[in-house]
Amino acid sequence: MHSSASIVNLCLLSILIISAALANSTPLQDNFLQCLSNHSQSANPIYEAVYTSTNSSFSSVLQSYIRNLRIATPNPLVIIAAKHESHVQATVICSKSLGLQIRIRSGGHDYDGLSYASNIPFVILDMFNLRSININVSDESAWVQAGASIGEVYYRIAEKSKVHGFPAGVCPTLGVGGHITGGGYGNMMRKYGLSVDNVVDAQVVDVKGRILDRKSMGEDLFWAIRGGGAASFCVILSWKIKLVAVPETVTVFEVERTLEQGAIDVVWKWQQVADKLDEDLFIRLLFKPVKGDKEGDQKTIKASFVAMFLGETKRLLPLMNESLPELGLQEKDCVQMRWIDSVLFWLHLPVPSTPTEVLLQRIPKSESYLKRKSDYVQEPISRTGLESIWKVLTDINEDVGMTWNPYGGKMSKIPETETAFPHRAGNIFKIQYSANWKQGGVETTNRYLNSTRSLYEAMTPYVSKNPREAFLNYRDIDIGSNSKGTYQEGRIYGIKYFKNNFDRLVRVKTMFDPDNFFQYEQSIPTSPS
Repeated sequence: MHSSASIVNLCLLSILIISAALANSTPLQDNFLQCLSNHSQSANPIYEAVYTSTNSSFSSVLQSYIRNLRIATPNPLVIIAAKHESHVQATVICSKSLGLQIRIRSGGHDYDGLSYASNIPFVILDMFNLRSININVSDESAWVQAGASIGEVYYRIAEKSKVHGFPAGVCPTLGVGGHITGGGYGNMMRKYGLSVDNVVDAQVVDVKGRILDRKSMGEDLFWAIRGGGAASFCVILSWKIKLVAVPETVTVFEVERTLEQGAIDVVWKWQQVADKLDEDLFIRLLFKPVKGDKEGDQKTIKASFVAMFLGETKRLLPLMNESLPELGLQEKDCVQMRWIDSVLFWLHLPVPSTPTEVLLQRIPKSESYLKRKSDYVQEPISRTGLESIWKVLTDINEDVGMTWNPYGGKMSKIPETETAFPHRAGNIFKIQYSANWKQGGVETTNRYLNSTRSLYEAMTPYVSKNPREAFLNYRDIDIGSNSKGTYQEGRIYGIKYFKNNFDRLVRVKTMFDPDNFFQYEQSIPTSPS
C-alpha cells in the first residue's frame, strides 16, 4: 500500500522523467509522452515502462527481442515495455488519439519483423514484462500472459504435473501472445490440434482501451483472435489455455537417410501415410543439401525423420513396421523420456543431462539473418517430382532447406470455420522453406533471398492452388502487403493466409476497429466503403 506522500513522489518522478524525454524529442513524440503521463495511474506509474532514444537502455530494449538480423529496424519514437495492464491501455488510447501506429511485440519471432519495424512513425508496445503463468491442474487450465515464452509455459506445467502438457511450438523463446494468435502448432497437433484449438478464454485491450474477456468481447472477436492474428483487432493481455494429457513416458527418434540410402522411397511412402498414422505419432521431415561421403562427391540430399510419439517404444515399433517399414526403424533408434524432456530433444540438447531450467532462458544464444516461406501440399508428390525437387535443392549454393510437417488426425476433424485458422482437412503436410546465414550485407542477403524464392517457385506444381495457401506464423511479406490499408490490397495476402475465413475476419475488423487503427503491413483491412 502506497502512502499519500509516496504517491505524490511517484507522480513527481514520473513528470520529471517524461519532461527529460521531452527536452530532446519531436512534437509528435512530445504529445505522445504527455498523453501517457496524463493517463498514468499513481499506483502503476507508466514512466517505469517508457523508453525513448535519450534513455541509456533504449537500444538494448529494442534489440533484446529482435530475432531476425536481416530486418533493418527503424527506431520507434517510443518503446513502452508495459509492466501493468494500464500501460497497455494508455498506449492504445494515446497512439490512436495522435494517429500513431503501434507494433505489438511478445517474443519478437515475426519472421519479417512486422512486430517491431515499420517505415512510418510508430511506437513499440513490448509485452515481455507481462509474463505471469498461473497453472490450475485441478481443472486442467492455465492463465498465461502474452509476454510469457512457450518454454516458460512448458516448464511451469511440468512443475505441477508429469501428465499434462500444451500443444504449442518446439522453439522455447516464442512469445505466447503472437504464437497462439497466429495458429501456433507443435508436435502434438495431430493429437490435440493447434494452440488456438486449446484456448478457452482471453483478456484483450480493444481500440477504446477497454479490457475485455471472452464474455464481454463476444464470440466474433474471440473467433478472430484464434488464428486470425490479434494485432489486427486488439492487444492480447493473456490467454486461458486448456492443458492436455500426456503419458508419463513418450518416445522420440531421429533417423537420417541420404539419396544413396534410399531416401526417395522412404519420402514417397511418408507422403502416403504421414497424415493417416496413429494420432499419437508425429513425424517431421527435414531436407537439406549436404556434401557426399567421399571427397569429390557431388552434393546429395539428407532427409531427417524426426518424431514424437505419445507412448512407449513397444507400442511405436509395430505401428512403424506396419505403416512405414521403408524407414527401417529399430529399437536402438528410439529414446524414451518424460514429455518435458522431449522438448529438449527437439532443441537438439542432450537428454537427460540438460536441466529443464534452460527452458526459462528467454534470449537465444545466437541470432542469424533469416527468411521463411510456407506452402501446403494436398496431393502426394510423384517420384519424378521428388527427383526434380532434389535437383533444385542440390543446385542451390546457399544453406536453404525445407521442413515438411504432417497434418491429419485432429487437424482433419476440426472444421476450417471453427476458428480463424483455416488449414484443416485435405492437407497432407505443410512446408516451411528456411534460409539462415550469419553475415549481413546486401549482396549476401539478396543471394539467400533469391535462392529461397527460387525453391519456392520450383515447388509451384506440387502445392495448393487458388489460392496458394500460406501460414500466418511463417510471416512472408513476399505474398503481399497493404501500404494503403485497403480491402483490395489486403485480400491478396488475406485469402492465402485465411482462405474463406478472410471475409468474416474483415467483417469482425470493421465491427471492432472501424477506423483501422490496428493496422500494419499485413493486417486485416476493414470492409470497402
